[in-house]
Amino acid sequence: MEVDSVFYTDHSGRVNANPLLDQLPSYQSLLYRRKSSTVASKRRSSSRARLGSSGSGKWGVSTFGRNEEKPRSPVPQRPVRELPKTMAEKRTDKTQRQEENQELGRLGRLRLSARRFLRRLRDDAHERLSSLKLWRGDIHLIEGTFGTGILSYFSFLRFLVALNLFIFVLMFSFVMLPIIVAPSASGNITYNQNAGGPCRVYPSSARRGLVIFHEHITDLLSGGGFLEQTYLFYGYYQVDKIYFPNGTYNLPLAYLLVTVAYLFLSLIWIVKRSATGFKQNLVQDEDRFQSFCNKIFAGWDFCITNENAVRLKRSSLLYELKTDLEEERIKQKIADRTRKEKCRIYLIRLVLNLFVIAVLASCFYSIYVATVFSQKEQIKNNKENFIVDLVYEYLPSIVITMANFITPLLFSVIINYEDYSPAFEIRFTLMRCVFMRLTSIGVLLFSLWSQITKCDKEHCMCGYNHKLYSCWETRVGQEMYKLTIFDFIIIVAVTIFVEFPRKLIVNYCDCGLAKWWGQQEFAIPQNVLEIVYGQTICWIGTFYSPLLPAICTIKYIFIFYIKKVSLMANCRPATRPFRASSSNFFFLGVLLIGLALACLPVSFSLAQINASQACGPFVNYNTSWEVLPATVSQLPHGIKTLLFALSSEAFAVSFFVVTCLAMFYVIALAGAHKRVINQLREQLAMDGRDKRFLIQKLCQAQMVSGVNSPVSKSQPRRSSSRSSPSYHTSFSNNFNEAVFLAQPPPNSSTHV
Repeated sequence: MEVDSVFYTDHSGRVNANPLLDQLPSYQSLLYRRKSSTVASKRRSSSRARLGSSGSGKWGVSTFGRNEEKPRSPVPQRPVRELPKTMAEKRTDKTQRQEENQELGRLGRLRLSARRFLRRLRDDAHERLSSLKLWRGDIHLIEGTFGTGILSYFSFLRFLVALNLFIFVLMFSFVMLPIIVAPSASGNITYNQNAGGPCRVYPSSARRGLVIFHEHITDLLSGGGFLEQTYLFYGYYQVDKIYFPNGTYNLPLAYLLVTVAYLFLSLIWIVKRSATGFKQNLVQDEDRFQSFCNKIFAGWDFCITNENAVRLKRSSLLYELKTDLEEERIKQKIADRTRKEKCRIYLIRLVLNLFVIAVLASCFYSIYVATVFSQKEQIKNNKENFIVDLVYEYLPSIVITMANFITPLLFSVIINYEDYSPAFEIRFTLMRCVFMRLTSIGVLLFSLWSQITKCDKEHCMCGYNHKLYSCWETRVGQEMYKLTIFDFIIIVAVTIFVEFPRKLIVNYCDCGLAKWWGQQEFAIPQNVLEIVYGQTICWIGTFYSPLLPAICTIKYIFIFYIKKVSLMANCRPATRPFRASSSNFFFLGVLLIGLALACLPVSFSLAQINASQACGPFVNYNTSWEVLPATVSQLPHGIKTLLFALSSEAFAVSFFVVTCLAMFYVIALAGAHKRVINQLREQLAMDGRDKRFLIQKLCQAQMVSGVNSPVSKSQPRRSSSRSSPSYHTSFSNNFNEAVFLAQPPPNSSTHV
């Protein structure tokens, strides 16, 4: 709309606002707000309205002449290729910019060319760095074939590879490298001596003499034998100090600080990566109407090129729309429930949840019994048979794997009788599976520690059962190592012996059972839970087995190629995909739960359980944490005073107060942003009402012009014509469509 159409000039030459715009709903709403304000605010707002334009206040409906009064400040120009315009408009903008650049001086053109050169250099560097990303071509192939849903799993797997590699670099640089470099750098290593009491006796399980071949395989799978005396486990690092020509390296302190560092840096990295996904998830769940619009108008994945994947994507979108409608129906059903129906469904849920708790308790008890039995058989050291010995070694891992396989199937059947919404059914089932998988690791560690600390007065003089577990950290590291190896074996076995034969049966067998069984689906949440389970084991076991991150890195690399081959050859995308598969927020949320669970046993081991007096770097300390205050006590007085002040209660209270103030500021800022968002939504609703009002006025003007025209007076007006409808009829149809599109979105709380 031009400025001349907004303003008109009266007989005295004054410029007044168009009275039509004073009738807009937005302006009427603004006048209502002005009436409820104070006299001073009414004067200021009315003066602004008259100086500017009618209805120019909050809603900005008639601010057409404001740009004429006050020019905008210069804004840096974006590159032409990044503008959301057509090619013809981009060419016009490029020509216009070239003409403007010709008017600049020599210094201005030099600055502009330097800015362009730096931008191109940055883009080239970013492109080269992105080309060096791991599995870049494979990721693009998966994205082009199956879309971004399944791509999120492989991107998450690549993130875990980078995370484990980073943890391994930390452990190698500060724990292993000083021991390796010390002899070549004229360093003197002070080892902890295995003498001075019964606690320092360390009977090694390394085999001597002629060893049978299958015993090497047993050692490789169990972490015992020759592997026990390598860099793989905690017991090998029997070093107290490393004396270099330029200083002394405290290995126990480095071991403790690296453990705290990799847990803390993992937390920072995961939180930073999940922030983007959290904001996207928050926006998507904000409004149900917006969710419908996103699925209908922006739900298609244009990266898909495979015909089968296109058909599955279409069916998944239809399924999601049906699920949304089903959720709305269930919400209405919940709202219409009587008191008797509520009591019945709550009673059913209570009984089923008690049954789930009983199933979980039985699984945890089975893990405890299997761990105790496995430890007793390993302590006896009776070599009966190669297979039997492996079963005894891997009995806790076998029980945990069977529980992780059976309980999800049972949970998926139970959830059907609890009458939840479809989306909540998926989330609740997954949270039960997460609890089962991650808590089983905690039960295993509790079982181990109950055996380590279970002793009589004679055997507990060291704070643990030193007769059976002289180096208990290595024993815990061996259990984490066995869980990692067995988890990898299960993934490979399922792919080779289940998914591949199933594909052959479905493709080459025409029986009804094979068609009912169908092709294997690539279930994203279940696959994510597998690798989160493995990553939790890695976080816990890194303290007891410093080389475990390197093993997990190699494991995840193999898993990437195994899953890729299985996806391309055996599997198809899930017809009912989890909604969070398009973003990584759910994956990283579950990973944060795994990290929190990993921090608990590691912290308890560092601070509460007595360190082994026969192996490891903490022989000279009661607990691993004691190395930190012992090192601080040897620092100069000024640094020691500063550290004591930072750890005092006064500093803790002050830091807590400052943190609370910062949190309150962030909450207030979030509330202000929320109010602005609500105002913008109201403005969009007002814009829709203004459009509807203007369309009504335009229709009235068309009708008045049609009545007053000489053609209408000379020719009678036909009531209806099936063959050639009038312009007014077609305009009315367009008007109805425009009014429908101009309606504000319904509120999520009232939309059904």
